[in-house]
Amino acid sequence: MSQQTHKIWEKDRNHILHPYTHFENFDREGSVIYSRGDKHFIFDNDGKRYLDGIAGLWCVNIGHGNQEMADHIGRQAKELAYYNTFEDAVSPPTAELAAELARLAPGDLNHVFFGTGGSVANDSAIKLVHYYYNIIGKPEKKKILSRDLAYHGSTYLAHALTGISGTHSAFDLPKELIHYLSAPYPYRRRDGQSEEEFCDVLIAEMEEAIIKIKPQNIACYIAEPIMGAGGVIVPPKGYHRRTAELCKKYDILYIADEVVTAFGRLGNMISSKDTFEVQPDILILAKGISSGYVPLGATVFSDRIYDAISKAEKENPYFSHGFTYSGHALACAAGLKNIEILEKNRLCEKVRQLGPYFEKELASLQDHPLVGDVRGSHYMLALEYVKDKHTKEAFDPAINIGKRVYRHAKEKGLIIRPIAHLNILSPPLTYDKNAIDETVSILSESLDATLEDLTAEKLLS
Repeated sequence: MSQQTHKIWEKDRNHILHPYTHFENFDREGSVIYSRGDKHFIFDNDGKRYLDGIAGLWCVNIGHGNQEMADHIGRQAKELAYYNTFEDAVSPPTAELAAELARLAPGDLNHVFFGTGGSVANDSAIKLVHYYYNIIGKPEKKKILSRDLAYHGSTYLAHALTGISGTHSAFDLPKELIHYLSAPYPYRRRDGQSEEEFCDVLIAEMEEAIIKIKPQNIACYIAEPIMGAGGVIVPPKGYHRRTAELCKKYDILYIADEVVTAFGRLGNMISSKDTFEVQPDILILAKGISSGYVPLGATVFSDRIYDAISKAEKENPYFSHGFTYSGHALACAAGLKNIEILEKNRLCEKVRQLGPYFEKELASLQDHPLVGDVRGSHYMLALEYVKDKHTKEAFDPAINIGKRVYRHAKEKGLIIRPIAHLNILSPPLTYDKNAIDETVSILSESLDATLEDLTAEKLLS
């Protein structure tokens, strides 16, 4: 570490509280300082180059250092960086982006509320749903169906929607509003159970929960098309369509959280309808909406909801929800340019072409002694590690198997995301065949190195 880098390292260590900090590790190791990016590469402050296997954090879909985007942001900042959008004000890029999102969104999702990220978009969605039901005279509809291992953010309400229970510790979240259904986790289904049978069980569980809670008390159901931070869990075929059918049957609004899956990661701009046969009532967008160049999120909702809430009442003439940075001009300009770049460079088509190759090459690691499951779709993939491949016994969390593999991969020039017994891959959509091949090669070497470490430390039976 150079002297300059060490100074930055110390300032960070002394003053920044990072998201999801493990305090003991951070106190011992501090941060890696990344200072530059180029397409699907990221460079640390001392110039070492890494393949960015996680697109920053599911975000940088058009790749790092895009000159066209940088120039566009600069022009917009000079022209108008910010003006509020409260009631009677708007900037051109804000209106243009709203229209573009309505064009891309399926069905009658023609209305947009802007925020600064996915957590805010999900909080806004729940507030909107409750407001809608209050307006139409169904104030008892308040409960929310979410899922174990779901990730919907970390603002107060979005954190409660998140079904990763380990993240809830010592936070007083409004979990009385939420009922968590089982995660649609095929790898962990009962022995001898087919995926079709597993899907039937999940749907039966959901309907039983609806009946028990009572449909008149349930406002909405929220789901990621593929669960992201919970483990890149791809549900059984037909699962999303059948959950949507239950929602329609029992008058429950369906929220599709596409913070990760939209804008090309699965090969489509929006995944719900094209990939999973679901027409949501509300669509949540963030991350890839601006490829992370400027923070931006959007809650996109139906004509049905807008028609109800837009009828002013004498005692309640205002929609009293919004933020200083809702519809931020610079962020929306970045969102518009991002969509243009994605479409012009045919990045969705590229992901559809290379995604199956990525899946196949990564699946070649399935035979490694540490690997229990390789799963995902296109540019959203994961490796799950097990102590015993036959029983699927998990590693002791204290071993931190995902972090061990991550460290070896980083040393060899690849950034992957460690989550307990998992490693996740979600690279920029600029990732080409060479990057895929290098990624799989480094992962193979890193798994071998990790196996050697565990054997030497006598941590394998």
